[in-house]
Amino acid sequence: MDRAELQALQAPLKERYREQPAAAVVTLRAQGKLDEEKIACKVETGRALVEAGLHPATGGSGALACSGDMLLEALVACAGVTLRSVATSMEVDVSGSIHAEGDLDFRGTLGVDREAPVGFASIRLRFELASDAPEEQLAKLMERTERYCVVYQTLAGGVPVDLSYSIS
Repeated sequence: MDRAELQALQAPLKERYREQPAAAVVTLRAQGKLDEEKIACKVETGRALVEAGLHPATGGSGALACSGDMLLEALVACAGVTLRSVATSMEVDVSGSIHAEGDLDFRGTLGVDREAPVGFASIRLRFELASDAPEEQLAKLMERTERYCVVYQTLAGGVPVDLSYSIS
């Protein structure tokens, strides 16, 4: 896809969102079903069914997807798609790879140490890119990628999460 194709695709959406800001607010959803036999949750991705389970550091076999890995994968996916979209819009020829890694102290999630944090203590997102574009243009590309990456901005800025439950 080139810049003109991307602009043609997005122009009517942008115009609609300018005229009707409420139309730009979309609720994304995810759902899963608890496995009744093992410690796992089957998550419907819209493209496939992913079975998530315990990480080996918490007693899992490693055969099932780890939700922490899935979070990092979502960050890589979003950063990659955002970078490609911005590069296309800027007409910057770029290739490469994106890597995310995060540090977890599993004492927290296993309840071994109440002082140990539950969740990632830090996440690092790294781009390894190849391009002949000038440094200033690449800096602008990275600035815009950071600004418009939904998952990055959500993690970096934090977001309130409302937890509820019902019993049937």
